[in-house]
Amino acid sequence: MSAGAGPAELFDLTGKVALVTGGSRGLGREMVLGFARAGADVVIASRKLDSCRELADEVEALGRRALPAAAHVGHWEECDALVEQAYAHFGKVDILVNNAGMSPLAPSSAETTEELFDKVVGVNFKGPFRLGSLIGQRMFDGDGGSIINISSSGALFPSPRFGPYAGAKAALNALTTVLALEFAPKVRVNTLSAGPFLTDISKHWPDENKRTWKNAAGRAGDPAEIVSSALYLASPASSYTTGALLRVDGGLH
Repeated sequence: MSAGAGPAELFDLTGKVALVTGGSRGLGREMVLGFARAGADVVIASRKLDSCRELADEVEALGRRALPAAAHVGHWEECDALVEQAYAHFGKVDILVNNAGMSPLAPSSAETTEELFDKVVGVNFKGPFRLGSLIGQRMFDGDGGSIINISSSGALFPSPRFGPYAGAKAALNALTTVLALEFAPKVRVNTLSAGPFLTDISKHWPDENKRTWKNAAGRAGDPAEIVSSALYLASPASSYTTGALLRVDGGLH
Protein backbone atom coordinates (compact mmCIF):
# COMPACT_ATOMS: atom_id res chain seq x y z
CA MET A 1 0.00 0.00 0.00
CA SER A 2 1.12 3.56 -0.69
CA ALA A 3 2.07 5.71 2.27
CA GLY A 4 -0.71 8.14 1.49
CA ALA A 5 -3.54 5.60 1.45
CA GLY A 6 -6.56 6.63 3.53
CA PRO A 7 -8.73 4.43 5.75
CA ALA A 8 -11.28 3.72 3.04
CA GLU A 9 -8.58 2.44 0.69
CA LEU A 10 -6.75 0.48 3.38
CA PHE A 11 -9.86 -1.48 4.35
CA ASP A 12 -11.34 -1.81 0.86
CA LEU A 13 -12.05 -5.40 -0.23
CA THR A 14 -13.54 -4.60 -3.62
CA GLY A 15 -12.80 -7.39 -6.08
CA LYS A 16 -11.82 -9.83 -3.34
CA VAL A 17 -13.39 -13.19 -2.55
CA ALA A 18 -13.65 -14.30 1.08
CA LEU A 19 -14.44 -17.83 2.25
CA VAL A 20 -15.77 -18.02 5.81
CA THR A 21 -16.38 -21.36 7.51
CA GLY A 22 -19.01 -21.43 10.21
CA GLY A 23 -20.22 -18.42 8.27
CA SER A 24 -23.97 -18.64 8.70
CA ARG A 25 -24.24 -17.58 12.35
CA GLY A 26 -22.45 -15.97 15.26
CA LEU A 27 -19.09 -14.35 14.61
CA GLY A 28 -18.94 -15.91 11.15
CA ARG A 29 -22.15 -14.19 10.11
CA GLU A 30 -20.86 -10.83 11.30
CA MET A 31 -17.62 -11.26 9.37
CA VAL A 32 -19.46 -12.30 6.21
CA LEU A 33 -21.60 -9.18 6.32
CA GLY A 34 -18.63 -7.00 7.26
CA PHE A 35 -16.57 -8.27 4.33
CA ALA A 36 -19.51 -7.80 1.96
CA ARG A 37 -20.01 -4.21 3.11
CA ALA A 38 -16.29 -3.65 2.46
CA GLY A 39 -16.78 -4.82 -1.13
CA ALA A 40 -15.96 -8.54 -1.07
CA ASP A 41 -17.88 -11.42 -2.58
CA VAL A 42 -18.24 -14.29 -0.13
CA VAL A 43 -18.42 -18.05 0.17
CA ILE A 44 -20.58 -18.87 3.18
CA ALA A 45 -19.85 -22.36 4.45
CA SER A 46 -21.48 -24.29 7.27
CA ARG A 47 -23.16 -27.61 7.87
CA LYS A 48 -26.64 -26.09 7.37
CA LEU A 49 -27.11 -25.12 3.74
CA ASP A 50 -30.47 -23.40 4.34
CA SER A 51 -28.89 -21.02 6.84
CA CYS A 52 -26.12 -20.26 4.35
CA ARG A 53 -28.70 -19.53 1.66
CA GLU A 54 -30.58 -17.12 3.91
CA LEU A 55 -27.43 -15.16 4.63
CA ALA A 56 -26.44 -15.28 0.96
CA ASP A 57 -29.68 -13.45 0.18
CA GLU A 58 -28.69 -10.71 2.63
CA VAL A 59 -25.26 -10.42 1.04
CA GLU A 60 -26.73 -10.16 -2.44
CA ALA A 61 -29.07 -7.44 -1.18
CA LEU A 62 -25.91 -5.48 -0.39
CA GLY A 63 -24.91 -5.74 -4.04
CA ARG A 64 -22.29 -8.48 -3.60
CA ARG A 65 -22.14 -12.04 -4.88
CA ALA A 66 -22.49 -14.96 -2.48
CA LEU A 67 -22.05 -18.72 -2.70
CA PRO A 68 -23.77 -20.76 0.02
CA ALA A 69 -21.96 -24.06 0.57
CA ALA A 70 -22.65 -27.00 2.86
CA ALA A 71 -19.51 -28.43 4.45
CA HIS A 72 -18.46 -30.16 7.65
CA VAL A 73 -14.87 -29.03 8.04
CA GLY A 74 -14.10 -31.92 10.36
CA HIS A 75 -14.32 -34.21 7.34
CA TRP A 76 -11.24 -34.07 5.11
CA GLU A 77 -13.08 -34.88 1.88
CA GLU A 78 -15.66 -32.16 2.51
CA CYS A 79 -12.86 -29.60 2.92
CA ASP A 80 -11.49 -30.68 -0.45
CA ALA A 81 -14.92 -30.40 -2.04
CA LEU A 82 -15.48 -26.95 -0.53
CA VAL A 83 -12.24 -25.67 -2.00
CA GLU A 84 -13.11 -27.01 -5.45
CA GLN A 85 -16.61 -25.54 -5.25
CA ALA A 86 -15.31 -22.10 -4.27
CA TYR A 87 -12.69 -21.97 -7.03
CA ALA A 88 -15.12 -23.33 -9.63
CA HIS A 89 -17.60 -20.59 -8.78
CA PHE A 90 -15.37 -17.54 -8.23
CA GLY A 91 -12.06 -18.64 -9.74
CA LYS A 92 -10.12 -17.60 -6.66
CA VAL A 93 -10.14 -17.12 -2.89
CA ASP A 94 -8.33 -14.06 -1.55
CA ILE A 95 -9.36 -14.37 2.10
CA LEU A 96 -9.88 -17.56 4.09
CA VAL A 97 -11.40 -17.36 7.56
CA ASN A 98 -11.19 -20.60 9.50
CA ASN A 99 -14.01 -19.77 11.88
CA ALA A 100 -15.98 -23.01 12.30
CA GLY A 101 -15.57 -24.46 15.77
CA MET A 102 -17.18 -26.40 18.58
CA SER A 103 -16.51 -26.28 22.32
CA PRO A 104 -18.57 -28.87 24.20
CA LEU A 105 -17.98 -29.27 27.92
CA ALA A 106 -16.93 -32.80 28.83
CA PRO A 107 -17.99 -34.44 32.13
CA SER A 108 -14.27 -34.71 32.94
CA SER A 109 -11.05 -35.34 31.07
CA ALA A 110 -11.15 -39.01 32.06
CA GLU A 111 -14.75 -39.32 30.82
CA THR A 112 -14.09 -37.64 27.47
CA THR A 113 -14.94 -40.17 24.78
CA GLU A 114 -12.80 -40.82 21.75
CA GLU A 115 -15.74 -39.78 19.57
CA LEU A 116 -16.04 -36.40 21.30
CA PHE A 117 -12.27 -35.88 21.20
CA ASP A 118 -12.11 -36.61 17.48
CA LYS A 119 -15.06 -34.31 16.71
CA VAL A 120 -13.60 -31.38 18.63
CA VAL A 121 -10.11 -31.75 17.18
CA GLY A 122 -11.54 -32.36 13.71
CA VAL A 123 -13.57 -29.17 13.56
CA ASN A 124 -11.16 -26.91 15.44
CA PHE A 125 -7.85 -28.09 13.99
CA LYS A 126 -8.03 -30.71 11.23
CA GLY A 127 -10.39 -28.64 9.09
CA PRO A 128 -8.39 -25.40 9.34
CA PHE A 129 -5.21 -27.36 8.63
CA ARG A 130 -6.64 -28.86 5.46
CA LEU A 131 -8.31 -25.69 4.19
CA GLY A 132 -5.32 -23.52 5.08
CA SER A 133 -2.96 -25.92 3.33
CA LEU A 134 -4.99 -26.22 0.13
CA ILE A 135 -6.06 -22.60 -0.21
CA GLY A 136 -2.76 -21.26 1.09
CA GLN A 137 -0.91 -23.12 -1.65
CA ARG A 138 -3.27 -21.80 -4.31
CA MET A 139 -2.85 -18.28 -2.94
CA PHE A 140 0.92 -18.68 -3.00
CA ASP A 141 0.83 -19.97 -6.58
CA GLY A 142 -1.41 -17.05 -7.56
CA ASP A 143 -1.66 -13.46 -6.39
CA GLY A 144 -1.36 -14.08 -2.66
CA GLY A 145 -3.97 -13.61 0.04
CA SER A 146 -4.82 -13.59 3.71
CA ILE A 147 -5.71 -16.48 6.04
CA ILE A 148 -7.32 -15.74 9.39
CA ASN A 149 -7.54 -18.51 11.97
CA ILE A 150 -10.23 -17.80 14.54
CA SER A 151 -8.84 -19.15 17.77
CA SER A 152 -10.02 -18.76 21.33
CA SER A 153 -8.95 -17.43 24.69
CA GLY A 154 -9.44 -21.04 25.76
CA ALA A 155 -6.02 -21.80 24.28
CA LEU A 156 -4.40 -19.03 26.36
CA PHE A 157 -6.46 -19.49 29.54
CA PRO A 158 -7.42 -23.19 29.47
CA SER A 159 -9.98 -24.54 31.91
CA PRO A 160 -10.70 -28.01 33.27
CA ARG A 161 -12.94 -30.24 31.11
CA PHE A 162 -12.03 -28.33 27.95
CA GLY A 163 -8.83 -30.26 27.19
CA PRO A 164 -9.55 -31.26 23.57
CA TYR A 165 -10.87 -27.77 22.72
CA ALA A 166 -8.04 -25.88 24.41
CA GLY A 167 -5.49 -28.23 22.85
CA ALA A 168 -6.99 -27.92 19.38
CA LYS A 169 -7.06 -24.12 19.55
CA ALA A 170 -3.47 -24.06 20.81
CA ALA A 171 -2.55 -26.23 17.84
CA LEU A 172 -4.39 -23.78 15.59
CA ASN A 173 -2.25 -20.96 17.00
CA ALA A 174 0.86 -22.96 16.12
CA LEU A 175 -0.53 -23.67 12.66
CA THR A 176 -0.69 -19.93 12.01
CA THR A 177 3.08 -19.71 12.40
CA VAL A 178 3.64 -22.79 10.23
CA LEU A 179 1.54 -21.50 7.34
CA ALA A 180 2.79 -17.92 7.66
CA LEU A 181 6.34 -19.17 7.13
CA GLU A 182 5.47 -21.82 4.55
CA PHE A 183 3.57 -19.50 2.25
CA ALA A 184 5.61 -16.34 2.84
CA PRO A 185 5.87 -13.73 1.57
CA LYS A 186 2.77 -13.84 -0.64
CA VAL A 187 0.27 -15.11 1.93
CA ARG A 188 -0.30 -13.50 5.29
CA VAL A 189 -1.56 -15.85 8.02
CA ASN A 190 -2.73 -14.57 11.38
CA THR A 191 -4.64 -15.68 14.45
CA LEU A 192 -7.62 -13.76 15.78
CA SER A 193 -8.00 -15.00 19.36
CA ALA A 194 -11.61 -14.39 20.35
CA GLY A 195 -12.79 -14.09 23.92
CA PRO A 196 -16.38 -14.34 25.15
CA PHE A 197 -18.98 -13.00 22.72
CA LEU A 198 -22.75 -12.89 23.09
CA THR A 199 -23.54 -15.13 20.12
CA ASP A 200 -26.37 -17.66 20.10
CA ILE A 201 -24.07 -20.07 21.95
CA SER A 202 -24.11 -17.71 24.92
CA LYS A 203 -27.79 -18.49 25.48
CA HIS A 204 -26.63 -21.72 27.09
CA TRP A 205 -24.20 -20.04 29.47
CA PRO A 206 -25.10 -19.87 33.18
CA ASP A 207 -26.53 -16.52 34.25
CA GLU A 208 -23.54 -15.93 36.52
CA ASN A 209 -21.21 -16.08 33.52
CA LYS A 210 -23.34 -13.55 31.70
CA ARG A 211 -22.90 -11.01 34.50
CA THR A 212 -19.32 -11.48 35.62
CA TRP A 213 -16.24 -11.46 33.40
CA LYS A 214 -12.60 -11.64 34.36
CA ASN A 215 -11.52 -9.09 31.79
CA ALA A 216 -10.68 -5.42 31.70
CA ALA A 217 -13.82 -4.57 29.76
CA GLY A 218 -16.01 -6.15 32.42
CA ARG A 219 -18.34 -7.64 29.84
CA ALA A 220 -18.68 -10.03 26.95
CA GLY A 221 -18.37 -8.71 23.42
CA ASP A 222 -21.13 -7.93 20.99
CA PRO A 223 -20.66 -10.11 17.88
CA ALA A 224 -20.36 -7.02 15.68
CA GLU A 225 -17.23 -6.05 17.62
CA ILE A 226 -15.26 -8.78 15.85
CA VAL A 227 -15.64 -7.12 12.45
CA SER A 228 -13.05 -4.34 12.67
CA SER A 229 -10.31 -6.76 13.73
CA ALA A 230 -11.24 -9.24 11.02
CA LEU A 231 -11.29 -6.47 8.42
CA TYR A 232 -7.85 -5.35 9.53
CA LEU A 233 -6.37 -8.83 9.10
CA ALA A 234 -8.19 -9.43 5.80
CA SER A 235 -7.35 -6.13 4.15
CA PRO A 236 -4.28 -4.22 2.91
CA ALA A 237 -4.34 -2.38 6.25
CA SER A 238 -2.38 -5.29 7.73
CA SER A 239 0.14 -5.62 4.90
CA TYR A 240 3.05 -5.94 7.36
CA THR A 241 1.24 -8.22 9.82
CA THR A 242 1.72 -11.97 9.52
CA GLY A 243 2.28 -14.80 11.96
CA ALA A 244 0.63 -12.64 14.62
CA LEU A 245 -1.95 -13.38 17.32
CA LEU A 246 -4.48 -10.61 17.86
CA ARG A 247 -6.49 -10.91 21.06
CA VAL A 248 -10.07 -9.63 20.91
CA ASP A 249 -11.25 -10.63 24.36
CA GLY A 250 -11.85 -7.46 26.35
CA GLY A 251 -8.53 -7.88 28.15
CA LEU A 252 -8.98 -11.29 29.75
CA HIS A 253 -6.62 -12.03 32.62
